[in-house]
Amino acid sequence: MAKSHKTHPALTKARVAELTALGKKIDAEELDELKAVGKAVRTRYETMRSLIVGLKSVRLQRGLSLGEVGEKSGIGKANLSRLENVADPNPTIDTILRYADAIGVKISLAVDKVR
Repeated sequence: MAKSHKTHPALTKARVAELTALGKKIDAEELDELKAVGKAVRTRYETMRSLIVGLKSVRLQRGLSLGEVGEKSGIGKANLSRLENVADPNPTIDTILRYADAIGVKISLAVDKVR
């Protein structure tokens, strides 16, 4: 005997329309929130990438090898290479400060109020 598919008796066309509208509203609200989160992540990524590119540029201008920076900073040469070349690095502040110190530059950090 084949089972027949039954819908919930309270699931009327009006209720389906109401739930559909609610789903669209939730999707729209979540989309805005997801866009905001994505924008924040992108900003952090771009800031870190710009910082690392700047540090690498100074290192190269000063003729310092990764090995020399590694010795001065205590950061392994392979880790420094990943930091400079991986598309999405996630270094700690300590790592960035040690790298900067090893190449002879100062990193300044600031705290700004978020809207």
